[in-house]
Amino acid sequence: MPLATTYRRSLRERALDQYGYITTHDADELDVPAVELRKLAHRGGLEHLAYGLYRFEDVPHTGKEQFMEAVLRVGHDAHLTGDAVLALHDLALVNPRRVRVGAHDRVARKLPEFIEVVRTNVPDSERTRYEGIPATTIARALRDSKGTVMEDRLIEAAHEAIRAGLLRRKEATQILEELSESVI
Repeated sequence: MPLATTYRRSLRERALDQYGYITTHDADELDVPAVELRKLAHRGGLEHLAYGLYRFEDVPHTGKEQFMEAVLRVGHDAHLTGDAVLALHDLALVNPRRVRVGAHDRVARKLPEFIEVVRTNVPDSERTRYEGIPATTIARALRDSKGTVMEDRLIEAAHEAIRAGLLRRKEATQILEELSESVI
């Protein structure tokens, strides 16, 4: 006998794909009234983090939650950018103090110190999802990291991205040429 679909179950299924996070926008897409999120948080098991953002407390941590949280806190159309994308993949030996999140529009809400919003207009062709987290492509992240990450680390990151299947050879060749020119 199939389990009855409840608001909690519907929200939790979505949250499992988002490192435990659920938003009021997600609830709306699932036809769950936003008031139900507040009720579930009040009953326990669902933590209210910020306006419109919650996390199921029992979803295991993987080490990538902060990236997803940063994107969800910034809002619709947000994505990891620059060294945050490289850090997500453990490339270029970067460990930024702040997660850089790209957004087309100005963000008016107060954000935690660990998030840095970068106003950007990245074409769809240079955006993707890695492990469910919206981000720029590795190629774009390498280009955007010039000037903030040492060039030799970016070159090594490009080689590692090729080995990991994150960067096509044609893209890598072009990026490596660009990076090598800046080293000379």
